[in-house]
Amino acid sequence: MQDILINWAPQETRVAVVENGAIQELHVERALERGLVGNVYAGRVARVLPGMQSAFVDIGLERAAFLHVADLQGSGHGPRSEHANGNGAPTPIERLVFEGQTLTVQVIKDPIGTKGARLSTQISIAGRLLVFLPQDDHIGISQKIGSPELREQLRARMTALVQPAAGEPASGGGFILRTNAADATDDELADDIRYLRKTWTALRERGFKSPPGTLLHQDLSLVERVLRDLADENTQSIRIDSKLQYETLTRFGRDYTPTSVSKLQHYGGERPIFDLYNIDEEIARALERRVDLKSGGYLIIDQTEALTTIDVNTGGFVGARNFDDTIFKTNLEAAQAIARQLRLRNLGGIIIIDFIDMAREDHQASVLAELRKQLARDRTKVTVSGFTQLGLVEMTRKRTRESLAHVLCEPCPTCKGKGHVKTARSVCYDILREILREARQFNPKEFRVIASASVVEMLLDEEGQHLAALSDFIGKPISLQAEPIGSPEQYDIVLI
Repeated sequence: MQDILINWAPQETRVAVVENGAIQELHVERALERGLVGNVYAGRVARVLPGMQSAFVDIGLERAAFLHVADLQGSGHGPRSEHANGNGAPTPIERLVFEGQTLTVQVIKDPIGTKGARLSTQISIAGRLLVFLPQDDHIGISQKIGSPELREQLRARMTALVQPAAGEPASGGGFILRTNAADATDDELADDIRYLRKTWTALRERGFKSPPGTLLHQDLSLVERVLRDLADENTQSIRIDSKLQYETLTRFGRDYTPTSVSKLQHYGGERPIFDLYNIDEEIARALERRVDLKSGGYLIIDQTEALTTIDVNTGGFVGARNFDDTIFKTNLEAAQAIARQLRLRNLGGIIIIDFIDMAREDHQASVLAELRKQLARDRTKVTVSGFTQLGLVEMTRKRTRESLAHVLCEPCPTCKGKGHVKTARSVCYDILREILREARQFNPKEFRVIASASVVEMLLDEEGQHLAALSDFIGKPISLQAEPIGSPEQYDIVLI
């Protein structure tokens, strides 16, 4: 069973999903940096790139958004598209869109790093039980509803419900049944169908009247998405520390997610709500590279632009009877911890896991099975490959928004995100080379070096002999001045 804690403030909303006393997921939404996924805009095509089969679309953001041909309705590339060419080949993007064209587009990925938002013209609107596909006529079922008999029953019921009554015009559109629709009544499904079609009609009307760059439809706030997306039959309580937001959410829930309203609770305790499970300490640990395991082993997690690497180490774990068992048990524990860290840190894209090398194939199979079992709980799409020839596990996790580290942190101003800086000795040698270079171009009375205290101390002490030899060689005095400079790599050479 899980508990959901909501810490609300005017500037920021934080949501923690807790199971067995441990935080499993953390969602953060800031008023000035609200996510864009699900939003629908009137966009204007700014540039078409035939070589990349993509286009840049202006939707009123700082950076132009990216639209690939596979996300164009009717291109023949996407999973729900029809072939537009008579010969069955996908239609190239330059024949589908042109510069200056107005398109109704939906954000499917938030801007991440230096990349703009990713768009699709295949609009989908999420409801409590259903996802509406206004440009499609398909009835789909969530993959998490595994029973073939139940899937067929749901498809038959939905097919009957979407048919217009006698004398009514055809409304069109397809639907995907969400996981929580498995136990829904026909009335509940019909209510969701009406709500979603009404929302789409209003969106289209705004699109006809609005200039490019206009927001036509905004997805629910994080607090509201808790009821729609996070709460399920395993949720035993949803506690929120704002009385005003509790009342607002209760009204929203009665109309939108009535089954979750009974789980809502207003938390009025004196301690901050996140202190109940030491969540702020967990967040701090989730920003560190090293994750300690209970057995004494540990993980090292490194996030780069291209991929995330996770290294598993035994550390101080010596509890098993032999070395093979020690490695096996460490890897099993690591598999559980890795799945949780991926959710907690919201790591996406390509992920490479370097488990400790296992000689036995049955151990490898067990570790891989445990990893897949733990990842099956993830709300985000995950694909896991087996062990490679190098003993690495390759996997992908769909990335739709920034990771926790990118939301809460920024690159270090000292190392510029490299994670390391030059040693004081390396900076000393840079300075000596720079003085020699400038001595060949200029003829000052003196060279004055302004650098950090650690660099000046090394030039006076361990590198003093080299500094004196350079002064004799160029025939000019060299003076030193220590300044509280931000980075030990920074220095300045003043010609006097």
